[in-house]
Amino acid sequence: MTREAARPDFRMRPTGVITGRQALPDWLQRLYPFKPRRHAVGLHGLSYIDAGPPSDEAVVLVHGNPTWSFYYRDLIAALAAAGRRCVAPDHLGMGLSDKPVFYPYRLATHLENLGRLLETLKLRRVHLVVHDWGGAIGCGWAVRNLDKLGRLVVLNTAAFPDPSLPFRIRVCRLPVVGEFLVRRCNAFAGPATRMAMHRRAMSDEVKRGYLFPYDSAAHRIGVARFVQDIPRGAGDPSMRTLEEIAGGLPQLRQHPAMIVWGGADFCFTKHFYNRWLEILPQSQAHFLADAGHYVLEDAGEEVIPRITAFLAAGVDAAPQRPGRMATAGRGSS
Repeated sequence: MTREAARPDFRMRPTGVITGRQALPDWLQRLYPFKPRRHAVGLHGLSYIDAGPPSDEAVVLVHGNPTWSFYYRDLIAALAAAGRRCVAPDHLGMGLSDKPVFYPYRLATHLENLGRLLETLKLRRVHLVVHDWGGAIGCGWAVRNLDKLGRLVVLNTAAFPDPSLPFRIRVCRLPVVGEFLVRRCNAFAGPATRMAMHRRAMSDEVKRGYLFPYDSAAHRIGVARFVQDIPRGAGDPSMRTLEEIAGGLPQLRQHPAMIVWGGADFCFTKHFYNRWLEILPQSQAHFLADAGHYVLEDAGEEVIPRITAFLAAGVDAAPQRPGRMATAGRGSS
């Protein structure tokens, strides 16, 4: 197969929406053996995976930037084999979802899109797995739907304001220059396939999978807008939304939680891990000092069985009270 033939079949609609067809190339289907479904978001289509046996209880896996539901492929396979239904959306502008040119790519909008998808699926109970900026989106849904929330798994993420931001990301946020670097030079999604790993190098085929939806400047609009939307100050559009989410995080102490952290993360450092230990004192916590930001990719053979066992448990008992702390697994693993 030629490089050109391996690219997704994207077309530009008159409305300025970049969209891709559902058929995936054979090489990608071997890595990502799921049939994407479509959820309508106004005139746009949001792609998502729905795998495992039918149920009104599901594990919902929320990705960040610049990944897509591909990041969760091995965990989804393990959970589905254990009898768990899994739902993994691609945020609008990301993955196999439509990539509108003119769209309010904000934290509040992504949160609203996730909420509407889960309402459409009529899920009675949701167990969450969140990574990167999927933490803010997923936890934002959780604090507004505590009655539906079951278990929570936190992977190298933040859902609270923090001034820490690596120099490389600050550069990608610069007006004009940042847009050029992220979209024209692929200076965010491309380097992430190297920088987000630490134990091992990502294989060429897996790297190709991560970059499949982001093969041109037009297709990287969601990647750029995610970077630009990171709230840093009071005047940033998404800061108020993030502050509201952060204010609700202590309510999550009533739910079983697990924190799995790659300690060699250049962005979400141990500082963020320690913040989560304070927010979720009841959690099981696993700190992998030599794993990178893409902890599922870098240390999957170690962490996927742990997460699967945690999420594949039977119907949860009554929520834990904040005072009952589960300390097993804290610190380095």
